[in-house]
Amino acid sequence: MPHNISLITTIAAALGAGLLFGYLATRLKLPALVGYLAAGIIIGPATPGFVADTALAGQLAEIGVMLMMFGVGLHFSLDDLWAVRKVALPGAVLQIAVATALGMALAHYWGWTIGGGLVFGLALSVASTVVLLRALEERGILDSFNGRIAVGWLVVEDLVTVLMLVLLPALAGSLGGEVVDAHGGHGGGGGDLWTTLALTLGQVAAFIVLMLVVGRKLFPWILWQVARTNSRELFTLCVIAAAVGIAYASTHYFGVSFALGSFFAGMVLRESALAHRAAEESLPLRDAFAVLFFVSVGMLFEPSILIEQPLKLLAVVLIIVVGKSVAAFLLVIVLRYPAKTALMVSASLAQIGEFSFILAALGLSLKLMPVEGQSLILAGAIISIALNPVVFRVTKPLERWFSTNPSLAAKFDRPADPLAELPMSVPHEHLRGQVVLVGYGRVGRRIAAALKEKGIAFVVAEQNREVVDQLRKEGIHAVAGNAGEPAVLIQAHIAHASMLVIATPDTFHVRTMIETARALNPNIKTVVRTHSDEEADLLRNERAGEIFMGEQELAKGMTAHVLASLSQSNKGHAH
Repeated sequence: MPHNISLITTIAAALGAGLLFGYLATRLKLPALVGYLAAGIIIGPATPGFVADTALAGQLAEIGVMLMMFGVGLHFSLDDLWAVRKVALPGAVLQIAVATALGMALAHYWGWTIGGGLVFGLALSVASTVVLLRALEERGILDSFNGRIAVGWLVVEDLVTVLMLVLLPALAGSLGGEVVDAHGGHGGGGGDLWTTLALTLGQVAAFIVLMLVVGRKLFPWILWQVARTNSRELFTLCVIAAAVGIAYASTHYFGVSFALGSFFAGMVLRESALAHRAAEESLPLRDAFAVLFFVSVGMLFEPSILIEQPLKLLAVVLIIVVGKSVAAFLLVIVLRYPAKTALMVSASLAQIGEFSFILAALGLSLKLMPVEGQSLILAGAIISIALNPVVFRVTKPLERWFSTNPSLAAKFDRPADPLAELPMSVPHEHLRGQVVLVGYGRVGRRIAAALKEKGIAFVVAEQNREVVDQLRKEGIHAVAGNAGEPAVLIQAHIAHASMLVIATPDTFHVRTMIETARALNPNIKTVVRTHSDEEADLLRNERAGEIFMGEQELAKGMTAHVLASLSQSNKGHAH
């Protein structure tokens, strides 16, 4: 029976080719996503042989973006977003302005119009959230302070991009393109720019308010009702339906992007006690559609651009990988955050992705940007995504270099910051025999609460300046900075402390912290949090003190409870 199976063919080809080339990439010590991109090029229209349906692949990629952003929302609370607002909001806006200016200057040199340069610059300024999430998850730093800053930064970028996607049609006439009316047709009136801006901001604000006021109560309740059926397939269906359904509704009714809509869907479902299960159940589907996203990007690539416009492409890649990264690094430093945070953010932004493709397509439809611009943007995206793991690897020796050059690190970390030093008003007796607590996240807060309840003096060392500022307002002694730097532990008076408790999930500088503490205080006791068996074994070999790993401690606690309960039951039966 003849029928159209293009959807099945596209999915089978994309997943099959992705598996093959992803495997080859990992065997060559390359990231698997490089193989997924190569698979897209192979089954795309620019190479001979089988050609998958690019339109269907694009829609499948959109679902991948929705599910990936939904997963981020499940792990990213409103408190996390609010905690990084002072660096993410100004940093993202200024970085977009700098990168857009660089792109416009390059386009002007090539002889493009102002409108073409604006679209081109905006497309180069916006990083791919999907690529960033994959990079942070692979390194286990998605939930770290620096990871939250990077995600918050990209959320702000997404909001700015949504605004520009709505404003560009209204501005097209004055920028040398075609005017688009309210229904998407060409040749209509330009309309009032301020009315369009007000309407756009109103729609976005209405969506956010609806999600935060109604969604935070309604969707966790629905998830709980479905969970009570004890049907795994219904629970998974509810999670996926929420992710895709809210994303679609946000675009259809409020003009918000799919990515941003699904992100807020995850954030409101995080309010449920079942959020962890929702994340686990949706993970396989999220991974599969993430592969489809990368394959679809590869299908859009035109290899001929490498030969026809090598110098232009080189300039584009330099803006994405070098220009944006340097701008982001300097902005984070100016905002008085540590060099390590600046390196993490700059590496995270050294690529472009899904929003860049959307901006490029809109620029073409409005006759603002030449077709050559879209090809350069796609090529720049492919190359920057492939190079991004290399950029992340480069940050490690740079971090070690800063660590071995305290004077240079001190210049970047702005030692004049008053939050980097304990106030002179701290009582002297609180700085003798105190506990130095590194990290004030979920684990650190509980430890601090227990110490405070017992009346034990402690000093918190935390990278997030806003957290330190709030702690001081609450009367808790705290210093801002990376405790891997000796100056931070010295400010916490580690030399006279009785114990060092490392409660941060970021374990990169753990051994440095312990070495510094023992050098200044040979008799100090240390307690360390870790997430991997390898790290735990290494720390034990170095006699790092008491080591706690999340999964092991949870298993011990549950086992003790089970045995105690069984023991009580057996005693009851004996009587």
